[in-house]
Amino acid sequence: MSRYRERPPVGALTGAIACVWTHGADAGGHVQRVVPDGCVDLIWMGDRLDVVGPDTTARLAELPPGSRITGIRARPGAARLLLGDVPATELRDLQVDGLDCWGASIRCTVDRIRDAPEQAGRILEEFACSRLSEYRPDPALSAVVAALDSPAPLAVPALADALGLSERQLRRRVTAAVGYGPQLLSAVLRFQRAMRRGTGPGGLAELAHATGYADQAHLTREFRRLAGVTPGQYFTPR
Repeated sequence: MSRYRERPPVGALTGAIACVWTHGADAGGHVQRVVPDGCVDLIWMGDRLDVVGPDTTARLAELPPGSRITGIRARPGAARLLLGDVPATELRDLQVDGLDCWGASIRCTVDRIRDAPEQAGRILEEFACSRLSEYRPDPALSAVVAALDSPAPLAVPALADALGLSERQLRRRVTAAVGYGPQLLSAVLRFQRAMRRGTGPGGLAELAHATGYADQAHLTREFRRLAGVTPGQYFTPR
């Protein structure tokens, strides 16, 4: 069994940070299926602070018995707040030691959490807040993410035109801010909508229609690609 909790960040971070979260395992341990969400996380586990880059497919993460992980999650497009000068593309599908990304500048944060692990969430928020004065978000990204997070998103050329960008500029700026391009981001956001909604009386066909898939077969293909399992397997309680 596992226990997952999340809370909103402090007010100054709400534009860039989705949540602060904790995930704990009981005495039996837990294996968590981690799926793509378009986000980047900074996580404390054991005695190490890791940066988790943008995932493009599912992976299994083992939580040892009695362990507790605390993390802070950047919204899609806000990866640079938690990555600094490291391009998000370099960390795609990777989890690396935060010291390798930040060097000595994050050592104080690591030492503070080691001294008070129960305060890890607050300390991670303080680190993120300390970055705000240097963080320069791409002003177009919030509009891009909002437009792509729709059951009927604009095609990339039309979206670029609506924002006054060339298609190449749009792809480059999304990739720089997220870690992969707009088409994959759109698929990931659609997948996340389906995950949050879950299955109802209408089953998978209704879920596919409500969340922007062409049909149930499309939904199933995307779940296999992004979650590594079928929708039925994903939503079946274990």
